[in-house]
Amino acid sequence: MAGCGNIASAARRILFRTKAPRLPLSRYQLNVLAGASLAVGLCAGAAQADPRAEIRGDLPDDLRAQLRQAIGEVDGPPSNRFEARRRARAAMESAEALLRSEGYYQPVLEDIVEGEERPVAIVSVQPGRRFVLAEPAIQWVAPEPTPDVIQTTRDQLDLESGEPGRAADVIAAEGRIIASLTEQGYPDAAVQPRRVVVDHAAFTVAPTYRIASGQLVRLDGVRLETAGPTNPAWVAALAPWRVGDRYDPEQVAELERRLLETGVYDGVNVALTPPDQVLADGTRPVVVTLTDRPRRIVEAGATFSTADGSGIEGLWTYYNRFGRADTLRFQLRLADIDSRLGADLSLPHWLRPGQTLALGTAVVNEDTDAYRRTAGVLSADIRQRIGKTSWFSYGVGLDAGLYDENRFDPLTQAPLAITRDLAILTARGSAYLDQSNDPLNPTTGWRASLNVQPTAVTGEDTLLFLRAEAQLTGYIPLQDEAKTVAAGRIRLGSILGGDELTIPADRLFYSGGGGSVRGYEYQGVAPRLPDNTPRGGLSLFEVSAEIRRDLGRNFGAVAFVDAGAIGFNEAPDFSNLRYAVGVGARYNLSFGPIRADIAFPLDKRDGDADFQIYVSIGQAF
Repeated sequence: MAGCGNIASAARRILFRTKAPRLPLSRYQLNVLAGASLAVGLCAGAAQADPRAEIRGDLPDDLRAQLRQAIGEVDGPPSNRFEARRRARAAMESAEALLRSEGYYQPVLEDIVEGEERPVAIVSVQPGRRFVLAEPAIQWVAPEPTPDVIQTTRDQLDLESGEPGRAADVIAAEGRIIASLTEQGYPDAAVQPRRVVVDHAAFTVAPTYRIASGQLVRLDGVRLETAGPTNPAWVAALAPWRVGDRYDPEQVAELERRLLETGVYDGVNVALTPPDQVLADGTRPVVVTLTDRPRRIVEAGATFSTADGSGIEGLWTYYNRFGRADTLRFQLRLADIDSRLGADLSLPHWLRPGQTLALGTAVVNEDTDAYRRTAGVLSADIRQRIGKTSWFSYGVGLDAGLYDENRFDPLTQAPLAITRDLAILTARGSAYLDQSNDPLNPTTGWRASLNVQPTAVTGEDTLLFLRAEAQLTGYIPLQDEAKTVAAGRIRLGSILGGDELTIPADRLFYSGGGGSVRGYEYQGVAPRLPDNTPRGGLSLFEVSAEIRRDLGRNFGAVAFVDAGAIGFNEAPDFSNLRYAVGVGARYNLSFGPIRADIAFPLDKRDGDADFQIYVSIGQAF
């Protein structure tokens, strides 16, 4: 506790012993003014008992609360009058430091001790008149920036004459000056010692800032430093500026984001060269330093699920094979539901920044309760990033293979077994808008997605249809710091054209499982055929609601209700909704939560399990 008194005493010795009617304060002194009360409060926070001293005086409630925090607490009452006097004096010094930092430069303070056997330390406070800000001034150290920059910088001060003369506000305004200059092309801007005059006659605080803006910086191209194979011309093409453009820190940060989002570098650093490296034409290059991750990575994994089946998987990934942050991946998966052998290539920033070309090919064997499919697959998609996390994409896919389907004849009400060879050409368009605050653990905002697939089928059947699907999720914090969050999700889907028997089974809608209606197995929400096979539909409706509660120490809890329905017309059908409820636990890591949910189907049918358990990374939606 003695440390708090020492801080306040030091601040008092530095700042407040002068009686001059006009008091110039240095930058160091103002920093002490702004930080003294906070430091004292933090030191005192370790105690849990009595206030160091009582505060007496006619004070505004907010100022009294600040004084209490600055004075702090002690473990118990003073044992004698000497100890009480020492506490009162230390508390008075802390109070004086806080008052000065809040603009009360003429306080009347008195340390008092009352009582003999049980002495009480008291600080009497008369804050006096609060000083206000006078018109702030900026003195430019040559060279002076352009008039428009000067005006914009003054507008960013955010100090108004007549406002309380708080030291913290004076210091913060200086930081805004430097930030404004940096944004306008002066990254070398620096502060010189400021001068603050406290006028005791006029009750004003007049700050004068001395700023060396440095020279206006115009950018050259990109200088690449890397031991890897990255093509310097490719990196230079990612720069969002042209040679001769004014320096903009946001553009430099955008280049860094573009390189980081490729996912092939362990380290990315983008920085302006020092002032002594100005080129002959007056421009300065930006240095990009890249640290490549291992060029080849081999991964293997195994999964086990009572709902979704089991499997093993191997991945062989080659990074930066073509020197443009590309990713080439080969995959082999043997699983109960989805086995495949394939390869895909991702080319980030293809033809333009933020645009990724994804090419893929695979041989697929799907074996679900509703259908079996053995096919060759080709795909090509282009995704364009919008902002930091939103995007839209378009592309084409070609599937050709054998379909063995368990279907339902709506006329005879009998199950059908259909085997047919089909070739399916699909045009794909998608959009994803993310206005949430976190990709894995959102607590506020919303997300929306739309997927549209015009499809042509040929082979043993010929038809055209349109498959469309949309989803909206939202997050509302119910308490401060998002201790409790309400989350909701709604998903709609419809197939236009064709009918239930002619649409390929893998393009119909199904519901159930960890990503849709928890409590039901994969494809388990839809009505079932007489042999208990899931029946796919032409429309989809799903809705979910969660209450997420932060329990502290990285733990959280969730209660949820899910519902879903599969319809057999183009419009969603709400008559056969299936419901499930459940609870879950969350363990928050630095990158996001690990979740474990247990869900129970309501109005359980024959073939439905009593419950389902899901373990994954990130929230359910």
